Amino acid sequence: MSIADNLLRVRERIAAAAQRVGRNPHDVTLVAVTKTVDAAVILEAIAAGVTDIGENYVQDSLEKHNVIGDRIRWHMIGHLQRNKAGRAVRIFDLIQSVDSLSLAQEIGKRASSMGKVQEVLIEVNISGEESKTGVHPDEALELAGNSAQVAGVKVLGMMGIAPFTDDAAAVRRSFALLRNLWDALPDENRRWLSMGMTSDFEAAIEEGSNMVRVGTAIFGPRR
Repeated sequence: MSIADNLLRVRERIAAAAQRVGRNPHDVTLVAVTKTVDAAVILEAIAAGVTDIGENYVQDSLEKHNVIGDRIRWHMIGHLQRNKAGRAVRIFDLIQSVDSLSLAQEIGKRASSMGKVQEVLIEVNISGEESKTGVHPDEALELAGNSAQVAGVKVLGMMGIAPFTDDAAAVRRSFALLRNLWDALPDENRRWLSMGMTSDFEAAIEEGSNMVRVGTAIFGPRR
């Protein structure tokens, strides 16, 4: 199947999941995850209607940005090291992976020097796995509040990755945890609840996600 066909199927699944819980499918933003996907294929996806792409690595993103430019919205969804914050701020519209105040401060400093206010999400470790990045759930609201005070930074919500497990109830619990934290944010910081990937985006939407990050279902298995 073509990327356009895959995209249509994903959008149909998003719509069905939203409708099952009485939500408007248009309220859910699809971020096409393009890690390992080359620029030519991304351009094909854009032609098929993709408006947002998610990247994991700054250097790869810079190379793709040279080809694609700003015709779509760029999301940083991978772990961001402080020493790469300046380059990330140059191209990303939304950095979804802020997991420490020191990173928020570095992003703010770099953004302010460019005359930009960088939109960010607080990444929360909702899987309980030590190998995963993200702030501990107990510290997430404090980090969001402190980051929102940083000049050059605008906190617009939270992001999380559910555990990789066949236990559907455990996945749902992790999504519900993030939804509850997001609900506790001040109104001005509660725009995006980014949760759900190829394996679990329908459950995420049913639990309240309004931004899903889907790669494999659009582009096929990673190389």
